[in-house]
Amino acid sequence: MKLSSRAKSVSQSLTLAITAKTKKMKSLGIDVVSFGSGEPDFDTPGHIKLAAIKAIQQGFTKYTAASGTDELKKAICEKFQKDNGLIYSLSQIVVSCGAKHSLYNIIQAVCEKGDEVIIPSPYWLSYPEMVNLAEAKPIFIKTDDSSGFRIQVSDLKKAITKNTKALIINSPSNPTGSIYAKEELMEMGKIAASKGILIISDEIYEKIIFDGNSHVSIAALGEDIFRNTVVVNGVSKSFAMTGWRIGYLAASNNELVTAIKNIQSHSTSNPASISQMAALEALRNSDMAIVNDMRNEFEKRRDYIVGRINKIKGLSCLKPEGAFYVFCRIYKKGLSSMEVTDKLLDEAKVAVVPGKVFGSDSHIRLSFATSIENIKKGIDRIEEWFCKNG
Repeated sequence: MKLSSRAKSVSQSLTLAITAKTKKMKSLGIDVVSFGSGEPDFDTPGHIKLAAIKAIQQGFTKYTAASGTDELKKAICEKFQKDNGLIYSLSQIVVSCGAKHSLYNIIQAVCEKGDEVIIPSPYWLSYPEMVNLAEAKPIFIKTDDSSGFRIQVSDLKKAITKNTKALIINSPSNPTGSIYAKEELMEMGKIAASKGILIISDEIYEKIIFDGNSHVSIAALGEDIFRNTVVVNGVSKSFAMTGWRIGYLAASNNELVTAIKNIQSHSTSNPASISQMAALEALRNSDMAIVNDMRNEFEKRRDYIVGRINKIKGLSCLKPEGAFYVFCRIYKKGLSSMEVTDKLLDEAKVAVVPGKVFGSDSHIRLSFATSIENIKKGIDRIEEWFCKNG
């Protein structure tokens, strides 16, 4: 059988072999500390789980509208108005099977062969693959520790061509934890709006922000920017609901929203009805103290892991401003991120993610979405390995 060129364009995940090897080692009773998780280690709050159980008991187990229930869309509109100062109608919301699904739908709706999508690098590993699947071309703007992993306006202007269709912004960022300031977002938003370049704003980590800072949505920074932006969010990170698979998008461009609804109606249809009821409960009735407690715990872990890493000869990292990752620069000549990852797993029994999958082969990513006890044990092992192999 001959596969489609589309399928062949998708790169194999370099993390799959590491994940499989980690699981095998654990199944053999080997004590492996994993820093690979991309999800909160907290449980979904009880009242949200009860809402799902109630939905099952009441028979809310049938199809809904492909783009989600009106009740959930109304709660999403209320969330956008309250948290972000954004006004949308129900018809401008699409509920999907996770924020990843929302992003995929957007790119499928707007991109075609010959189009270019600007992606700041390091990037979440699925962005370029989604662009490739739409037969468009990812255009990377390199950033590094010196810029706080934020693109500069001058670099953005240089990257724009007549084929530029969209710009992806992820703030707070996976994998770097960086956040764009309001002024930076304003500048980028004005440039994109003036060129008719769609802004895809991935705001999934908006509730996990540290040091007393607050989230700013680029769509809230002017009418022209609002009209030119599609905002993506979800309940996965904020409410520890990764497995429930509920994400959503909002856009004032009705033509774009209709196209996305059509795509979803012929691919997945509606997100799980039961998960939608759980998400409704999360958005409508959650005690934000629970969310804040989770954020506060992440901040404590961040402070600890950053302090420890920056004392290890051979590693360094910036203090992330949000999300739950540290992106560590490797100072070991001749070793790639994949080689360091393999050696840490084999020799130190610690699983990390190679920076290569995020666009930087000189870094590794550690998630601190794990207990402080695991963090201490894992960092002890990493420190010992770097000391022995300095």
